[in-house]
Amino acid sequence: MPNRFNQQRYSLLNVDYVELSSNWQYANIISPYIRIYYINGGSGYLSDATGKVILEEGYLYLIPSFTMITMACDTTLAQYYVQFFDDEGIGYSMLQDIKSIQKVPASVLDHHLFNRLLKINPDRGIRKSYDPKSYEYEAFYTDCKQLNYKQHPAVFHETQGILQQLSSRFLNKQTESRIHYNHHSKKMVETVNYILDNLNLVLSVSHLAQRINHDSDYFSRQFKQHTGMRPINFINQKRVERAQYLMATTALNYSQIATQIGFDNLSYFSKMFKRLTGLAPGTYKKQMYPPH
Repeated sequence: MPNRFNQQRYSLLNVDYVELSSNWQYANIISPYIRIYYINGGSGYLSDATGKVILEEGYLYLIPSFTMITMACDTTLAQYYVQFFDDEGIGYSMLQDIKSIQKVPASVLDHHLFNRLLKINPDRGIRKSYDPKSYEYEAFYTDCKQLNYKQHPAVFHETQGILQQLSSRFLNKQTESRIHYNHHSKKMVETVNYILDNLNLVLSVSHLAQRINHDSDYFSRQFKQHTGMRPINFINQKRVERAQYLMATTALNYSQIATQIGFDNLSYFSKMFKRLTGLAPGTYKKQMYPPH
């Protein structure tokens, strides 16, 4: 595989322009990727744990990953949408502190950006069904990422730039940047990538520090400066996020998921999952796919 994704921030899944009807009614959706909508006409609404957000013409909306939402249209709704993974190649996502649906006024440039994104990424829409539960699975994501690998370098970099610009609309002056580049940053980036690639292994602070010839305490301080989190907290958060992803995209049971993400104790996995999501794994799964 090409290594151009090593420092990538975003991995495109889908982008399209659609005209929806009252059939667009989906409840309790939890997706492992980020969505951005640009509403071009009609109306609808989104809701999450913080309340209901009206979809209005001329506005941009961001739905964070792993946020349970309901989406609906009563009559008609014309929207551009883009769905993408935040691959966090530098260890800290500028969007990771956003935990609820965001709404901002759109600009003429935003409209042009969506049209340009569509032009350089044709046929990347969802064709079978707009119900996320019908297409959210590992093979679908893998196919989308393979298309990204095949992009011409110019298209790849322009796509990254457009997604950066659209995402920037949801950042404000209060958004804290925890990335501090110094001569240790390269080692911290490499450590983050090592963690993400080896969540199933025992990842102690001493082991991570030894890999880059650092003292454990000094390593922990540098890691927190780079990511905003202590190493163990970062590892646990990424393990739980991977668990959420596996619960949404596979049929693995909880024991299998716990093993895949480095928890050899199912009880500890359940405890950590609840601490970071507010829900026990079983409750979380039921809310994702409630019985009919």
